[in-house]
Amino acid sequence: MRLNDCHNFQDFRTLAKKRLPSPIFNYIDGGSDDESTYRRNTAAFETCDLVPSVLTGVKDIDLSVTVMGQKLDMPVYCSPTALQRLFHHQGERAVAGAAEKYGTMFGVSSLGTVSMEEIAKQVNTPQVYQFYFHKDRGLNRAMMERAKAAGVQVMMLTVDSITGGNRERDLRTGFSIPFRLTLAGMLQFALKPMWGINYVTHEKFRLPQLDEHIDMGSGATSIGDYFTNMLDPSMNWDDVAEMVKFWDGEFCLKGIMSREDARKAVDIGCTGIIISNHGGRQLDGSRSSFDQLAEIVDEVGDEIDVIFDSGVQRGTHVLKALSLGAKAVGIGRMYLYPLAAAGQPGVERALGLMKAELERDMKLMGKTSIKQLSRENLRFRP
Repeated sequence: MRLNDCHNFQDFRTLAKKRLPSPIFNYIDGGSDDESTYRRNTAAFETCDLVPSVLTGVKDIDLSVTVMGQKLDMPVYCSPTALQRLFHHQGERAVAGAAEKYGTMFGVSSLGTVSMEEIAKQVNTPQVYQFYFHKDRGLNRAMMERAKAAGVQVMMLTVDSITGGNRERDLRTGFSIPFRLTLAGMLQFALKPMWGINYVTHEKFRLPQLDEHIDMGSGATSIGDYFTNMLDPSMNWDDVAEMVKFWDGEFCLKGIMSREDARKAVDIGCTGIIISNHGGRQLDGSRSSFDQLAEIVDEVGDEIDVIFDSGVQRGTHVLKALSLGAKAVGIGRMYLYPLAAAGQPGVERALGLMKAELERDMKLMGKTSIKQLSRENLRFRP
């Protein structure tokens, strides 16, 4: 199987599985506990059907949107994800380059493997910085100041990760950073030698956003330790309100799942919220993002930019979310699998296929611009 054989999400997933050691593939692929929310995220789209219009004249399609002050050529952006250089040695550089080619937004994570400053110099496309709330309030401010100095346009605070989800696939393989693999996990690395060759022949793996604060080199601190020891479970709305005021710009909360929390985000001055359950990787048994989208849009959609992620695998999924009132849609696994499979060419192919799907599906829907999508072109099954 080669990159040109990949035509959809599942094809990229299959190719990534062939090329990655099993512990790393399962880190991307897995959810928490029984993975019921992970599965529901995509299945939820099947409860809703599109109702197309015909004979509307659809020669030219405009996919552009403006979200949190950023003009995007397409309504899909690459959401920040951690540890990307574990999946392919190009990591964030590949994803940022592909995002720039398709004129969309790209996010760097606190647990990213390329610095936000390097990405800002590499590409001229809107950049999001996603970070976590630390016990050290000075560290929180320092990270925001660093992002501001780097020219980051949008600050994104993840609010659903006060503690890490119970990802049992990782427990079985011993996956962690630094690696603490089980014997079975080590065997899987031996079966994929090309990954290991690329890993040791390129620059040393590191977390440049956290280098000054977390010692990965000695193996004394793991990602699990980071979540347990450095993040602040006492974070509350007053803390976030102070951060919003300090940033004084586009500020969104990622992980909002209730209309009450959406209202509070508006009240403290956020300019955006991301309806997300972290791709089913945190609280298993929670609602899917799509199931919660309509009621949150009804509550705050006229006051704040409502963005959507979790479970998206098709252009029609994007159109359904936009029809319910989302301003844009974030993808994670949808670009991580192609990144793992082929680096930047893989991500470019995935985004190119998504753009082609959106253009084709918009024509079949009888719509020429994203703003024409509405709940009138949706029907929910009983």
